[in-house]
Amino acid sequence: MDQGTGAPVAGDSVQIGIAVDIPEPWGSLLTRRRLEAGDPNTVPAHVTLLGPTEIPVTALPEVERHLARVAAAHLPFTLHLRGTGTFRPVTQVVFVAVAAGISECELLAAAINAAPELGRELRFPYHPHVTVAQDVAPEALDRAYEDLADFSAMFEVDHFTLFSHSGQARWQPRRDFRLGG
Repeated sequence: MDQGTGAPVAGDSVQIGIAVDIPEPWGSLLTRRRLEAGDPNTVPAHVTLLGPTEIPVTALPEVERHLARVAAAHLPFTLHLRGTGTFRPVTQVVFVAVAAGISECELLAAAINAAPELGRELRFPYHPHVTVAQDVAPEALDRAYEDLADFSAMFEVDHFTLFSHSGQARWQPRRDFRLGG
């Protein structure tokens, strides 16, 4: 752990991610469903804005300043999660779909990725969603898809969170960034 920032670090770099957490009571429900599907990834339910990205530890202050500017420039919004979707056969993923708040998530993700320290080539176009099963048996993917088909949750998003990971421990929240300043 870096004594100056409190961030988990591995050498001279740190792995970060940025996400909108899913609040209760839905967050624990979706996290539990992912575990029940046999997915070993125990990350709490979230909508990713920036996937795992390794940056130099020295870049963290500028990244945090950038994120504060992004948050200040975007207003809170309503996120509506409804039903399920899948990326199969391209990737073995089942997710809860974002029914409203898609453009807000896309705009946030694009603004976040505009920082030189965070810019990276994406394997796939950005598509906001909440993963509920990934890289598990086809039957478990089917079950997650069917069991959550009627899922619905609507809530206000007033912040996003910067997470860091040392490679040894779980993802840890580092700082929340309030939308609208």
